[in-house]
Amino acid sequence: MLKTILRTVLGVLVLSLFVAPTAFAAEKADLDSRVQEANTVLKEIMASPDQSIPEEMLAKCRAIAIYPNVLKGGFILGARFGRGVVLTRDQKTGQWGPVAFSTIGGGSWGLQIGAQATDLILVVMNERGMQGLLSNNVTLGADASIAAGPVGRNSEAATDLSMRAGILSYSRSRGLFGGLALDGAVLTQDNASNGVYYGHPITSKEILLSHAVPVGASSKQLVSDLTEYSKRWKARVGKPA
Repeated sequence: MLKTILRTVLGVLVLSLFVAPTAFAAEKADLDSRVQEANTVLKEIMASPDQSIPEEMLAKCRAIAIYPNVLKGGFILGARFGRGVVLTRDQKTGQWGPVAFSTIGGGSWGLQIGAQATDLILVVMNERGMQGLLSNNVTLGADASIAAGPVGRNSEAATDLSMRAGILSYSRSRGLFGGLALDGAVLTQDNASNGVYYGHPITSKEILLSHAVPVGASSKQLVSDLTEYSKRWKARVGKPA
């Protein structure tokens, strides 16, 4: 009996040596894919001249959060959920830092029916918005003010809007849904995913405020593209990058 138990325990231990690294590698690959999807969403939105995020906003903002494929559905009662990435911009150099992972979720009540997949970008414009973004389980519209952002590559940024709303939202939807709104959506920092992506425990605050880790390999293109978009407005108006 004892030998049987020992064989079973040994078998489980040996199996775990193979399964754990495989599961970790699969989760890391999923996070790499999430970063790349975020970059695809950003590039596609910025490629639309009439509906793009004004480059002035990206040149002046504090941070950006990109959530590809946020799913929302319901009948009277609704729910939404999505996973994404957050990056902050150095106010002195204009350089964007490493990604941190985040989720968005929440429920809603009211006249609504159908299903929808939405690519969502949140542009954080001021310190108040930053504090909201870095708080865990922050509720948009309650803990952090949010407004629909102005669009158009050549449009002048609405300074008063930037000051009033700490976070500006941009979205691209697929599917049919009545009553889409972000008020009540909850942002949560995904520190578990941060640990998997960087290979050791680390919080979103450490990543976003201290840039305590280097930019990950799968994030380099996203960081490069954001930096390029941010510099375009300054180059166009003759300001140093």
